[in-house]
Amino acid sequence: MNQLSDNIKDLRNKTGAGFLDCKKALLENDNDIDNSINYLRKKGLAKASKKYSRDAKEGAVGCFSNETKTVLLEINTETDFAAKNEVFLNFFENLGNKILINFSDLEGDINIDDITSKIVDKEKISDLLDSAIAKIGENIILKKIYFINKSSDTQIYTYTHNSYRKNIGKICVILKAKTHLNEETTLLGKNLCMHIAALKPLSIDIDNLDKKLIQNERNIQIETINSSGKSKEIIDKILNGKMQKYYSEVTLLNQKYVLDDKKNIKEIIEEFNKSNSFEILDYKLFILGSE
Repeated sequence: MNQLSDNIKDLRNKTGAGFLDCKKALLENDNDIDNSINYLRKKGLAKASKKYSRDAKEGAVGCFSNETKTVLLEINTETDFAAKNEVFLNFFENLGNKILINFSDLEGDINIDDITSKIVDKEKISDLLDSAIAKIGENIILKKIYFINKSSDTQIYTYTHNSYRKNIGKICVILKAKTHLNEETTLLGKNLCMHIAALKPLSIDIDNLDKKLIQNERNIQIETINSSGKSKEIIDKILNGKMQKYYSEVTLLNQKYVLDDKKNIKEIIEEFNKSNSFEILDYKLFILGSE
């Protein structure tokens, strides 16, 4: 099944045909790519264009919200020129809102193939991408999607940096907090989104930081410290200090606040909560071109 999935992705990249069409072609041609390409061409389903084989590394990231959720997505083009074009930006906005409206049950990171094979307003999303490719004249790729859901006791905040238009640009942040709506919480939420865009934390706190990243950093620091010839007690103390410094660089609550570097985010929120209530539950940062 994994081989079939890989071949479906490969066939889609080579032909521009939809997910289900590629799957059917492979099943009817013993999972053979070349025969499946011919099959699709004979059916008129393969887009006879070299556009699909060209790299798409430019584009934009953006976010779209309604009363119950926010979706964050990245769509790639081949050139920065195309990404700033009104046709592309209109397509981006249209697709983002369609995905927001039609997938109310999704949350977190979403498998792109699961989305592109779906039908919205009587059209598959893969076909909408095909139409955009034809209009813009460049390869267009829906790269990634992330959903955050809103409940009655939460608020969602967003920030877009290097904007091409409202909510579409090169960096986009969404943050979910358990709080109530007022001017103070709105300002803090917006400022925290700007902080995330600037310092790019890897997780909210140490508990949520990838354990592999922690172990890798420990191994690097241990190897560096061990060569110093110091006693185990001193080495342990140095290691603890270096790891705390690492956590202060990569975890949101331990980072120094960009608007007041005398305090970290945890301290800022604790002080804020003397007269309000604010708890960070989730966030997501999309940077154009990053994994």
